[in-house]
Amino acid sequence: MKSNITDAVVGIFLVIGFIALGWLALQLGEVPWLTGGRMYVLQAEFGNISGLKEGADIQIAGVKVGTVKNLTLNEDAYAMVTMQIDRGVQVPLDSIASVKSKGIIGDKYIQITLGGDEQVFAAGETMTDTESVVDLESLISKFAFGQVQ
Repeated sequence: MKSNITDAVVGIFLVIGFIALGWLALQLGEVPWLTGGRMYVLQAEFGNISGLKEGADIQIAGVKVGTVKNLTLNEDAYAMVTMQIDRGVQVPLDSIASVKSKGIIGDKYIQITLGGDEQVFAAGETMTDTESVVDLESLISKFAFGQVQ
C-alpha cells in the first residue's frame, strides 16, 4: 500500500516537472506562434552592418525592446535588418536606427533614437533613416598611413 502511494506521488511530481520544463522551453525559445502577439516586425536598411548578428539586441534609450531576427542583402546591395520589436513600443516615422557597439570591440546592437512624429511605423514597414557601423579598422589604417584629411 505504501509503495502505491509513493509511486503516485513520484508520478505526479514527474508530470508537474515535465509540464514546467515544457512551459520554460516555450517561453525561452520564443516560439513564433506564441510570441507573435507580443511582437511586430520592422525592417531597416543600412549601408554597412559589419559585425551585427542575428539575435542581437534592439535598444531604445538603453532598454532592450527587441531582437534582430534576420540579416539579408536587398536588390540595391543594402543590408536589410529584420527586427522583432515589442508591440507596446511605437516607433515614430522620423526615428533613426544606428548600429552601435558595446564597448570598443564589443558585440554590435541596434540603437533606435525615437523621433517626434505623431505617425508611427506599421508592422512590416522599412526604416531608411539609418546610421551604419563605424569601421574602426579603416579609421586606424587611414590615420596610421597619413590618409586622414
